[in-house]
Amino acid sequence: MSDVSPESTAFLADPERAEHKGLPEIGPRLLADVSLPAAVLHEAALSHNLGWMQAFCDAHGALLAPHGKTTMAPALFRRQRESGAWAITLATAPQCRAAFAHGVTRLLLANQLVGRANMAIVAELLEAGAELWCLVDAADNARELDAFFAGRGLRLPVLIERGVPGGRCGCRSREEVLALAAVVDAAAGLELCGVEGYEGLVQAEGEASPEAAVAAYAADLVDTLSALMQAGLLAGARPLVTASGSAWHDIVAEAFRDAGLDERVRRVMRPGCYVTHDHGLYGEAQARVLGRRPALGEGLRPALEVFAQVQSLPEPGLAIVAMGRRDVGGDRLPRALRRYREGGSADRTMPIDGWRVEKLMDQHAFVRLPETPGHHRGEEVRIGDIVAFGISHPCLTFDKWRRLCRVDASLAVVEVLETCF
Repeated sequence: MSDVSPESTAFLADPERAEHKGLPEIGPRLLADVSLPAAVLHEAALSHNLGWMQAFCDAHGALLAPHGKTTMAPALFRRQRESGAWAITLATAPQCRAAFAHGVTRLLLANQLVGRANMAIVAELLEAGAELWCLVDAADNARELDAFFAGRGLRLPVLIERGVPGGRCGCRSREEVLALAAVVDAAAGLELCGVEGYEGLVQAEGEASPEAAVAAYAADLVDTLSALMQAGLLAGARPLVTASGSAWHDIVAEAFRDAGLDERVRRVMRPGCYVTHDHGLYGEAQARVLGRRPALGEGLRPALEVFAQVQSLPEPGLAIVAMGRRDVGGDRLPRALRRYREGGSADRTMPIDGWRVEKLMDQHAFVRLPETPGHHRGEEVRIGDIVAFGISHPCLTFDKWRRLCRVDASLAVVEVLETCF
């Protein structure tokens, strides 16, 4: 006689659950009821970060359009908008469509729009009532956009991207910007609405500091916008100037704030990783921000962690943890933060001093342990112990997950968030 219950067979037949990892299976307790590894968002830190960045932008007279590609989580888009975000930034036309399908109607596509299939997606969004801007940096692309959108009886709002030598996209000189603006101005299917840039690729030259180079680039964006305004090449009453990732937001915001811009100009900040922050790349960047601006206080808190279990203790000084490249981004190795017994409670942690992730494979992490008594095959570390890992660069971890668990202070799962990559 089979021991499989009807409830179990129904679960196995449910593709909505069967296709996903890291979910509550038998209850809400992260340390007892969730299939690990799991991507975990801590509500206290998440709520803090949402409020912190919105207050920062408000204090600098800037609008916040957080970059949604970081999370592609509609529930987080909703939280960001409820906290005061003016728009959501996306990187591709399909991402814009996904955000619009979940209620985001003001979209900033921070890339050039190329390819007729992608143009068709954007045209359909405009026809459905979306407010959307995209970037241009070349006359040929502007002419292709003009032909497509004019042919559908639409005007596509565009921003000219101001790039930097050796960087990604963008016009490399003020003269290129003005020449392109003239092409856009003559296009029936386009509407030039401002200037965009990304300061994360700015390189300091000579004796200049990185901070000074970023400030100069932000000032150049403002000067470029002013040149377009003086030339009468901007359409509409409220032009945009926009930049800012999550590493240099203080310098960009101050440059925009102190530029003497007309109040009609919309100064738009686009950080994305701030919402969950991290224990790596952006943790270090935030330390530099707070070093430059101690008045900002505590700053952001890491909200995203990956919880996984010790799977094997095959030799002294080595633990194999069931977490790998399929679960965590790989620009830097994850960092062990806390350890729990399976079935334990949030306030009962055990030491991880000296634990170091040495290598990641597809589904395994090699963790080097201190070679002291109790750290191998003994009472201290057990197979099944649960370890919380800090990650670096949230974008690279989010895209490993279609479901993430939002937890409260007791490590109870209070929401399962979907992503739409």
